[in-house]
Amino acid sequence: MTPAHIPRLTTKLTPPAVTPYQVARHPAGLDAPTAARVVLVRAPAGFGKSTAMMQCHRAMEARGQSAAWLTLDALDNDLSRFLHYLGEMMVQAGIASAPPLGPVEAVDAIAAHPSAFTFFMDDLDALRDAGVLGLLRELIERLPRGGLLVLGCRSWPDLGLGRLRARGQLVEVGPAQLRFSLEETREFLRNRCAPAQEPLPEHALLTLHNRCEGWATGLWLASLALQRRRDTVALAESFSGSDQALAEYLAEDVLAHELPEVREFLLRTSVLKQLTAPVCAALCPQTDCAAMLEHLATHGVFLTRIGDAPPTWRYHSLFASFLHARLQQQPLAPMRELHAAASHAYEAESRPVPAIDHAILAQDHARAIALLAAHAESFVSQGRLRLLDRWFQAISAAALQGHERLTHLSLWAACFTRGPIETLAQMGCGDARPAEGEAAQYLALRAMLLALQDRYADAYAVGRRALAVLPSELPFADSALLNLMANISSVLGRTDESRRLLGEARSRFGSSPFNRMYAESLEGMLDLFEGRMRQATARFRIAVESTHQATFSQSHGNAWAGVLYAYAMYEANRLEKADHLLNIYLPMARDVGLPDHMILGHALRTRLAFAAGDVDSALHTLTELEHLGHLRHLPRVVAAAHLERARIFMQQGNSRAAQDELRRASAIPPCDSGAQDGYRLLAQDLEYPALAQLRWNACFGDALATSGEAMAQAIAAERAGRYRRALKLRLIHALAEHRAGRPAAALLEPLLQTTCREGFVRLVLDEAPWITPLLAAYLAATQGSGGDADPIYAEYLRQLQASAHIALDADPAQDTPAPPAEPLTRKEVHVLQLLADGYSNSAIAEKMVVADTTVRTHLRHINAKLGAGSRTQAVALARRLRLIP
Repeated sequence: MTPAHIPRLTTKLTPPAVTPYQVARHPAGLDAPTAARVVLVRAPAGFGKSTAMMQCHRAMEARGQSAAWLTLDALDNDLSRFLHYLGEMMVQAGIASAPPLGPVEAVDAIAAHPSAFTFFMDDLDALRDAGVLGLLRELIERLPRGGLLVLGCRSWPDLGLGRLRARGQLVEVGPAQLRFSLEETREFLRNRCAPAQEPLPEHALLTLHNRCEGWATGLWLASLALQRRRDTVALAESFSGSDQALAEYLAEDVLAHELPEVREFLLRTSVLKQLTAPVCAALCPQTDCAAMLEHLATHGVFLTRIGDAPPTWRYHSLFASFLHARLQQQPLAPMRELHAAASHAYEAESRPVPAIDHAILAQDHARAIALLAAHAESFVSQGRLRLLDRWFQAISAAALQGHERLTHLSLWAACFTRGPIETLAQMGCGDARPAEGEAAQYLALRAMLLALQDRYADAYAVGRRALAVLPSELPFADSALLNLMANISSVLGRTDESRRLLGEARSRFGSSPFNRMYAESLEGMLDLFEGRMRQATARFRIAVESTHQATFSQSHGNAWAGVLYAYAMYEANRLEKADHLLNIYLPMARDVGLPDHMILGHALRTRLAFAAGDVDSALHTLTELEHLGHLRHLPRVVAAAHLERARIFMQQGNSRAAQDELRRASAIPPCDSGAQDGYRLLAQDLEYPALAQLRWNACFGDALATSGEAMAQAIAAERAGRYRRALKLRLIHALAEHRAGRPAAALLEPLLQTTCREGFVRLVLDEAPWITPLLAAYLAATQGSGGDADPIYAEYLRQLQASAHIALDADPAQDTPAPPAEPLTRKEVHVLQLLADGYSNSAIAEKMVVADTTVRTHLRHINAKLGAGSRTQAVALARRLRLIP
């Protein structure tokens, strides 16, 4: 069943109707089966992208192939709406019997579909929302064999298609393929000519073809003009100017030949994005609008039907912009009156979103405020804070005076969409601390703004004042405050108080999916600090699933739970699942400005990219994180970027660069004047300057001194109840002992037994490559010693061995091997260095500008010369031979 807030526009799911004047065309890239994942049909407006895609879709249907169509528009930037229509496509293609509940289920179902299918998505440029683009990016990455996505757009989309191009999985269809050939132009104009009309002479046809340069819309507009002109040769030979000028000239020529009442209708309705007969009647009360719309559609005046219940239309965008410009040029242009009439008509149809839009365009702020007063809180409950923020920004502050409730909602909307800095500027102050005598209902917002700036001690003090005056007049603010204070109490180590506040939130707002999501997420975070990974994972999964009961718009709640669940999947070594979740939820966390979630999400994205051999993407992600920290005045976020960058340099063996990054991180003071080292901040539980320095010392510095310090800190962490941190510190202690030359394999036994029992995998593997020799020694010592008596632990060890690329039959001797009989070439040494830096085969191929097969050939030669059995062993041997640093 279609959700109530999503209109049923069935023609979004069907390609444009075939007209008798279209030419059967087969542009290269769309005319034959392909092994690519994506076919990108990209060209400027009017090049026939939709027509080419439509004809390909029809041809597939005629051959009995599974295909589904979706025409996108700006409203699809709502994730819940986009997900609904994606589900409809899945039903069309036989992938699902009913639309899925959420994006995770949708992508999983598509990825598991065993049969071939093709999804056509036209007008991709309409998509701007980071969450929707993230979901589409994830869909592309997870497409199964036989799955194909055909995308129509004008500009290069932000979907990470560069990597697909490098892998040969992208087919590009551009203007060169879409331009009409001379023969196609001749056939098109011959079909468009009236029966009694003489065809254009060859020289005039050639002139028209050259001037239009195969531009489909230009030819279409020219054909309309030629039907109404006797001097067709003169018209064909007089075309000149840019595409836009040509479109405006021909549109004016068409408009000039219409009846006065038709011209008036076209001009007055050009203010509408979508046309229905009732709304058009409000703008043109003397016209039979239903008949007029049918007349325009059948007479080729650039009108496209996009819905059936009720019949809905839209103008071609170029034609609409031309009409709108003409309307504005009239001496007494009735712009405000038309927008006001549209607003009233949409309100009568119970469509508050376009009603508010047109009220604002009419500059009738009083009406817009009245509509917002009636509907704003329902939009808040749907998570549509971005939409609210856009409206509130368009309304003058003076008009909002006296509307305290809406003013308050406008600040909450700004807080969750533009962050604390801009919200404070909107409030007319530079500090989130409340002024003396400030209204009580603003205290909860102040506490939220302080928390988003990492000022937890101040946020706690202000939040306590806000709790004392509950309930306020705004239930949304009360719910947000209780959950916020539960989180702040957890950060400050007040666990009992945190759980009490969660219980209070549940009792007051227990029916809210948001409250269930927040409570389970926070309980899961407490489990994490105490080392209960499996229980935390269960809570995070429940938190994410609880949001499926509500709209899947961008909201604070979805980002909060989604990034945590992505971390749980990463810790379980389910890297593809973690990447899938980050594609959806990280853009939300970034927009909302949650510091811990921004850090955690970007750190996970960095590690996933590095593990996949994409070092450039990993470093780019950290640069983005650092920029966000500076932009939002969050020193902790900047420091986190330096810490994660130091980890990459350590993994590459660049100890000096890593130490420089650690110094930069340590030199950054925290936002909070309090001692943040004692705070329970999720992103800093395992990655903080002191621990990162211990890791560096264990790997490159005084390992013996580090061993004792790491053990002391592990004991202190256990006393504080931070058992997950203690596990990481004990692991570093074992690393330091091993590097100091002491027997350390036995230290792993109790440590790995605990990580196995609690479900920690990446906590161990993320210490590669430093952990690898120690882990190999432990696995070799336990091999065949009866360790298989516990099948769960044995499987856990096998997973660690496989993920760390440990070959137990390899010679562990550390003596310098004999140099290769045949020296390595300069290119082979270059390949080895890129391998050591963490690049994958495809990334190496891209950097060296060679094919993947060439890289594989180099690797075979390298392994043969060095006597290596794997890329990991080849790098190790090359370092021992000092072929690479």
